[in-house]
Amino acid sequence: MRLGQRVAGLLLRPKTLGVRAVALDDRNRVFLVRHTYIPGFCLPGGGVEARETALRSLERELDEEGELEIAGPARLIGFYYNPRHSSRDHVVLYLVRVRQVKPRLPDWEIAESGFFPLDALPDDATPATRAHIQEALGLSTPSLHW
Repeated sequence: MRLGQRVAGLLLRPKTLGVRAVALDDRNRVFLVRHTYIPGFCLPGGGVEARETALRSLERELDEEGELEIAGPARLIGFYYNPRHSSRDHVVLYLVRVRQVKPRLPDWEIAESGFFPLDALPDDATPATRAHIQEALGLSTPSLHW
């Protein structure tokens, strides 16, 4: 493929990729975040940066959003199409064990965060969050869509 075709492809049809985690602590509680710019609690994660692997992005996002470090191997749960973000967006979901280095204080991006028992998620946990937790725990069939 010629350079001009590559550049045009990147500009006209950019792909985006994100990562999310069902992050469990040693008490089997799931870590959730509530952002300042969207309603409801959701799984921690974010975009994969240029020259960054999905797993490295996961490590970075868990640190940024929760002061969390991965405490065991990350298990790939699924690769999801996310048409709500863009027609070319995908999300990689992992199941990981984590430990919190220190409490995550609220700031301009994260209004609230914490660990929640799997049977007592916050009332405003998003439907997608609830569904993806069930998928990661093997309690439902993974969807193809985020």
